Amino acid sequence: MQSADVVRALGALAQEHRLAAYRLLVQAGEAGLPAGALAEGLGVPASSMSFHLAQLAHAGLVTQRRQGRSIIYSADYALMNGLMGYLTENCCNGAPCLPDVSCAPASEAGRDVA
Repeated sequence: MQSADVVRALGALAQEHRLAAYRLLVQAGEAGLPAGALAEGLGVPASSMSFHLAQLAHAGLVTQRRQGRSIIYSADYALMNGLMGYLTENCCNGAPCLPDVSCAPASEAGRDVA
C-alpha cells in the first residue's frame, strides 16, 4: 500500500459520520447495507450520507453495488487489512509482538480470564 493511499483512507475516516458509517459496514459483513439504512442508523440526512459514502468510496474503503432500486455499500476488507498492515508493519520495533497482546472485542476486554 502506498502512503498516498493510506493518507486518503485515514483522511476519509477522520470525520465522525464517515467513521461511524464505516464501522457499521464492517459489522454488516460482506452483505453490506443500503445507504438509507446507514443514514437512518446514524440519524443523518440521506443527502449527507450520500456525500459521506462517496468520500469513503473515493478512498477505496467501501464498494457499492446495485440491488434493485437500492445501492448496497460494503466495507472493502482487502483495503482495510492492507491499511492495518501498513500501520502495524514495523510493530514492536522489529521484535516479535508479545503473545499475550490481543485485539479482543470490547465485550471481552474487561472480563477476567480464569
